[in-house]
Amino acid sequence: MASNLLSPLELRQRSTKTLMLSSRQLNWNGILVEQCQYSASPDEAKSPALSDHRLILPLGSPGPLIQKRDNRLHESILQKGDTIFVPAGHSGSWRCPTREINRPKKQQLHIWLKPELIKQAAEASEIDIDRLDLVNCFGRQDSQLHHIAMLLLAELQSNSIMGQLYVESLTQVLVIHLLRHYSTFTQPITFENRSLTHTRLQQAIEYIHTHLDQELSLAEIAGVVNISPTYFANLFKRATGISPHQYVVRQRVEQAKLLLLKTDLAIADIALQMGFSNQSHLTRHFKRLLGVTPKQVR
Repeated sequence: MASNLLSPLELRQRSTKTLMLSSRQLNWNGILVEQCQYSASPDEAKSPALSDHRLILPLGSPGPLIQKRDNRLHESILQKGDTIFVPAGHSGSWRCPTREINRPKKQQLHIWLKPELIKQAAEASEIDIDRLDLVNCFGRQDSQLHHIAMLLLAELQSNSIMGQLYVESLTQVLVIHLLRHYSTFTQPITFENRSLTHTRLQQAIEYIHTHLDQELSLAEIAGVVNISPTYFANLFKRATGISPHQYVVRQRVEQAKLLLLKTDLAIADIALQMGFSNQSHLTRHFKRLLGVTPKQVR
C-alpha cells in the first residue's frame, strides 16, 4: 500500500494519533488495516483525494464528528457499527466539536482498499466499471460491514495467524459488500448463472492438496485455473458448499489426523507440517471440526 496514505484528523494533527496496530508488515494483498487512537482536535483537518478507497470505523464510546464535503457540513454521533466510507479520488475535511477536546482518546479502525479489487469484482460480476461509482458515506449503521471489519481486526491482532488465504477471503466479501451497498449499481450482484467446470474444480483441488503445507493465497489458486479471485471464490463455494479457505482448513485437519494416527511425529511438528501457525492453531480447528483435540485422537 502507498506510504503517503493519511487518515482524517491526521494531516494537521499528526501528534494526536497513535498507531496501535498495522497490517503493513504483513503484506496483505490490496488491503491495509490499521487500529489507531486519536485525541480530539478542534482544528479542521483537510483530507486530500487519495488513490485508495478508505473505510473508517469508530471503536469504543460514541463521539461527535463533523465532515465538510462538497461545501456541505455533515455531523453525526459516531458509535460502534457506524461507517465512514470515502471512495478514491474524493476529498473532504474533518473537525471535532470543541466540547470533545478534553475527552478521552478515541479508537478507530482504518481500512484502505486498492481500486483494482473493486474493478476485479465488478468484472467478475459483469458490471461495467466505467458506469460504476462508489459513493461517500458518513455515519451509516452497517452491522454486516462492522462484522467483516472486526474479523479483519481480530486477524491483525493475532498477527495473521489464519494466513493470507483467510484475509483474501474476507477482503473479497468486503469488496462485494461495498459494490452492493456503497455504489451506484442497483442490480443484484449474483453468480448463480455460472458454474465451475469439473476439470477446473479438480485442477484447483489438486493444487490445494499439493501445497497444503505452504502459505496459499486466493489469487494463486484462482490463477491455476485462469479465473479472477472474486469469480473463483464464489464459484468454488457454489461447487463445494464451502469457501476456498474453509476447504483448505478442513483438508489440513484431515491430513493432520492421519499423521496423528499413523506416525509418532510430535503434535507441534504436525501442525507446522500441515500449514498451521502452531499447535494451538491446529487444536482450535481440530476441536471445531472434529469435536476432539489432537491429543485425544492420538
